[in-house]
Amino acid sequence: MSNAPLSLIFTGTGGVRATPLFGCDCPACQRARSAPQYRRRPCGALIDCEGELTLLDAGLDRLAQRFQPGELRRILLTHYHMDHVHGLFPLRWGEGDALPVFSPPDPQGCDDLFKHPGLLDFHFLKQPFHAYSMGAMSVTPIPLNHSRMTWGYLIAWQAIRIAWLTDTKGLPENSYDFLRRQRITGLIVDCTWPPGPAKNHNNIHEAIALCRAIQPERAWLTHIDHALDEWLLSHSLPAGIAVAQDNQRLSFGLTSG
Repeated sequence: MSNAPLSLIFTGTGGVRATPLFGCDCPACQRARSAPQYRRRPCGALIDCEGELTLLDAGLDRLAQRFQPGELRRILLTHYHMDHVHGLFPLRWGEGDALPVFSPPDPQGCDDLFKHPGLLDFHFLKQPFHAYSMGAMSVTPIPLNHSRMTWGYLIAWQAIRIAWLTDTKGLPENSYDFLRRQRITGLIVDCTWPPGPAKNHNNIHEAIALCRAIQPERAWLTHIDHALDEWLLSHSLPAGIAVAQDNQRLSFGLTSG
């Protein structure tokens, strides 16, 4: 999928109120209806590491049509809110080899996924800050601040370090300390809201402050609400911080991201 040994494609960059929002006529939603490149699907990514594909969160619909049997090596979940897992519900009834699904150790899961997993083979990643081997890369769970148990992930391959931090509002102190000790190549961070009071997710000022504290080489904002898209129509971001877009590819290794 890429000439680089490690790439990340944003399969979606929207929050639960993605752009365009049903019934909303704000300038951002109007733009998204007329120009598909500005639309946002549920937040997630596809990681290609040396030709092996890992789906990061499963909020997309029609997963069985987007991927061929055996194409995905695994699915990695941040948490069990519906907008991050609802693509699993029809996928589970497929046939063929079991598909590993790794997640935080949340015993409630979502609805009846654990009771009727079908071809999904669920595994709990129980140890935060422990590096798990997944093919050529390692994946380290990082506790986040959310309304239910949520892992961010440090994805490492050779000298590349990519931190995926969604859904979260700020960071627990131990997670912040852990990331500050890393040399982060790319930081992808939750930035749902424009300036103002925010709950469960970062607003734009909190996300920028987090990027400056961790000091990655580059940073991208994701999990974006339509209200933030409207705010961004008339505001710019600091150098080194960009707004992610659906289908955008970041390449690491042989080429820069």
